Amino acid sequence: MISGGTLTADKAKDECGIVGVYNLEPTSDRSVTPFIPSALLDLQHRGQLAAGMTCFDPGRPHLLLTHKDTGSVREVFRLAHVAKAKAIVEEHSGVAAIGHVRYATSGRDQIEYAQPFERHHSRTFKWFSLGFNGNLANYSQLRDHLTKVRGYHMVHDVDTEILLHHVAHALRGESKPVLVDAFRELTQSLDGAYNIIFLNADGDLVAARDPMGFRPLCFGVRDGLFAVASESVALRNMGIEEITDVEPGQMVRVDYETRTVHLERYAEPCGHHHCFFEWVYFAHGSSVMEGRTVYDARWRLGEHLAQSEVEQMDENCVVVAVPDTAKPIGDAFAFSLRIPSLEGIVRNRYVGRTFIEGGERAQKVRSKYTLLPSVTGGKRVFLVEDSLVRSTTLRDLVKRTRDEGQASEVHVRIGAPPVIAPCFYGIDMSTLGELFAPAWLTKGYTQQDLDRVSREMATQLEADSLRYLLVKDVAPCIGLPHKDLCTACVSADYPSTAGESIYQAERTNGRHRTVGRAYDGVLADVPPMAGH
Repeated sequence: MISGGTLTADKAKDECGIVGVYNLEPTSDRSVTPFIPSALLDLQHRGQLAAGMTCFDPGRPHLLLTHKDTGSVREVFRLAHVAKAKAIVEEHSGVAAIGHVRYATSGRDQIEYAQPFERHHSRTFKWFSLGFNGNLANYSQLRDHLTKVRGYHMVHDVDTEILLHHVAHALRGESKPVLVDAFRELTQSLDGAYNIIFLNADGDLVAARDPMGFRPLCFGVRDGLFAVASESVALRNMGIEEITDVEPGQMVRVDYETRTVHLERYAEPCGHHHCFFEWVYFAHGSSVMEGRTVYDARWRLGEHLAQSEVEQMDENCVVVAVPDTAKPIGDAFAFSLRIPSLEGIVRNRYVGRTFIEGGERAQKVRSKYTLLPSVTGGKRVFLVEDSLVRSTTLRDLVKRTRDEGQASEVHVRIGAPPVIAPCFYGIDMSTLGELFAPAWLTKGYTQQDLDRVSREMATQLEADSLRYLLVKDVAPCIGLPHKDLCTACVSADYPSTAGESIYQAERTNGRHRTVGRAYDGVLADVPPMAGH
């Protein structure tokens, strides 16, 4: 979460998106960097704080060259200025390139925190650039071991820097290690979510998915072009039709010498724990993950939400979805109940990055949405949102729907279960005190408990009623077994040791903390892993 004001975002935010491209034609020097800005635009929803790319060209002194800055992809790559955008791409030409968009759960909104992080070295196999999507749950332990035992110095104090040093350590020695072995070494110390995109000055590109598979990663090939990305939408828009998911514990690698794609296992999978929020909110509506289309999952969320509806519908009822990701949930909810779904709230897409700018943020949040009383006036409005994390913005929308929208009633419906626990795996809600639901619900609550406290929760939102999706409905809506999904934030069942330990410490000591990261000061006294 970005601090710096009294208002925080209702929405949970995923940390980053990654992409990599490679020219697989051995006799061609065709540059692939023109694909990076457009691919990052397709992933812009995963991060709006900063963007960047690193490219590899064996024909220049700077084998690796990095361009990055704070701002949106359009700002960083100057896409509104054709000549400037063309100059950036031409200056950073290369047969291989990696890219990154950032939404920070740690670090500042300054250029030095933008990714990829590049590490220079006179040995080409030790000169590399790195992008990261996720969060290291045992961050404090890794940091202390690096600084106190291995003698590394932390400049930025963020997860990506931890990974940078760990990869550098895995590449130690006089001879180049096999990359699958170097990445295997990482798994002996890391706990958490870590999709990694890597490019070195030998022209080796690696994209790796952590052994628990928290975040999505996929790749494909078309007409001599290899591409890998956080979501399939970026590959589809390159014309790639045959797309393969990288499995937990797998890495996909391309080397410059053969220009061949290698799919390798660098770690045994530790189950499959794909974050369910990817389907609820994070991912692009057209993306397909684990063979399940995001839009279809959101439609089923709305259908299941409607099945538990207890209010009587009449001709004065109207569904209004909060733009944009809640729209298919709201449409399905309305369709199932045979009432209209209308655009009673219009989002202004040109306000700017409301939740990562300081200053008059309350006014910026307010200006993001315009109410339409011609739609909601005198109506019983069912305000549908995909999730409810902190409640600040939703409470304001409820009030505005009643006041400005002149609604007679406002009923809130949430297309996800109550968020009762923090996330330590890459979502900016890592403290218990910042969450709305834990004031009423805790681990192991029953449906009867939820029904009992919903009225009081609705009163806090100034709504006439409040209903959530049930935890048991999440897996059927997505179309995957419950055991293959991470639902820690709605069940408090954490799939990793560090996650469970931090949660227990947060329950004991962190109930009133609303900023920062819960795991920054936890696990610092845990002994380092053997052999590292």
